[in-house]
Amino acid sequence: MADGLHREAWLGDASQVQVQWRGPLARREVHIAAVLEPLRHAFSSLDAITLTGFLFLVMSALLGYIYSPHLDTAPPRWVHLAHGILLFLYQTFDAVDGKQARRTNSSSPLGELFDHGCDALACAFEALAFGSTVMCGRTTFFFWVIAAVPFYLATWEHFFTNTLILPIINGPTEGLMLIYVSHWLTFFLGAEWWAQDFRKLIPLLGWVPLVPEIPVYGVVLFLMIAFAVIPTISSNISNVHKVVQARKGSMMLALAMLFPFGVLMAGVLIWSYLSPSEIMRDHPHLLVTGTGFAFGFLVGRMVLAHLCDEPKGLKTGMCTSLLFLPLAIANALTARFNNGAPLIDERLVLILYCLFTASLYLHFAMTVIHEITAALGIYCFRFDKFLSQRYSNCKIPVPTFNCVIRTTGLPGKKLK
Repeated sequence: MADGLHREAWLGDASQVQVQWRGPLARREVHIAAVLEPLRHAFSSLDAITLTGFLFLVMSALLGYIYSPHLDTAPPRWVHLAHGILLFLYQTFDAVDGKQARRTNSSSPLGELFDHGCDALACAFEALAFGSTVMCGRTTFFFWVIAAVPFYLATWEHFFTNTLILPIINGPTEGLMLIYVSHWLTFFLGAEWWAQDFRKLIPLLGWVPLVPEIPVYGVVLFLMIAFAVIPTISSNISNVHKVVQARKGSMMLALAMLFPFGVLMAGVLIWSYLSPSEIMRDHPHLLVTGTGFAFGFLVGRMVLAHLCDEPKGLKTGMCTSLLFLPLAIANALTARFNNGAPLIDERLVLILYCLFTASLYLHFAMTVIHEITAALGIYCFRFDKFLSQRYSNCKIPVPTFNCVIRTTGLPGKKLK
């Protein structure tokens, strides 16, 4: 790794599931990939491993769209089984790329950026897959929110503390395990089980007059917010506050980095509220996918700022992902003055929203990949046995790397 370029520390995953089961499994798979010589080049590229795992979730979301377009009807039961298997494979590949990086001594800033970028998009695609399993319809967006909020704040905490610590119970291990187990249970129980009134599961509650009718997935959402999301973000904010105080910095400046993400969520919710065609109900896949790409851009931009050691505070470039939302909200408002019909059909607006955010994300990703590979003399989707030694011995100062990344569009120099 380039000297001075990558200062954060990975302090490990304290999860007993990871220590006792996931870790050894990932190590065995890395060993198998190394032993099978014909497949060695296909599986030794860390970015290829990461991308392959991400594509499993894209397939899962696509299955959900095919068999449950509005996420409110039950797909065939084999789809739930497929959702669980594909998520398990995603989690496994996500663990393998780190093990492979240490085995080949090929960890790099590009690998971190690529891994975080795929994981950020994975929040959206897995939310869509889970939405088809529990038949939650418009509530799918809020399942994405409870995945995105802890992810974004963990990235924000990492930006300030330079450490990444996963507690004994955490989302990437136990959280994903609970989700794919839920997919597999639905294979036996049927998707309708999640949509039933939760009072049927506890008959005594039916006699309590003040307990409202709430579907099982609604109770799951509440429990996840109360016992997972709120404690996690409280810990994130507390850790950042300690670091900012120790450095005698400004907490307001630190909180300003959360502003683009807050505006993204608020903008989408306002758009959905004003929508005359109920976009959150009728087009959940388009809404979650478009917002997921915008979220991926925000996460990628923050990770890049961390790698480049940029000053703390609001990054105005992150607000680029928000430019489409005022237009979408304005179009929804026109329905109030045009007998309930918006100026532009909202399905078309949603498609344009997806195209805008996806194009923005892909342009950012390709530009940064090009400039990092040029600056460090490494390759994406390719591994050479001389590269790890060459990269581990290289000494590139931080200002040079910062210059290359910040001058978007200008090619960097390859190391001799």
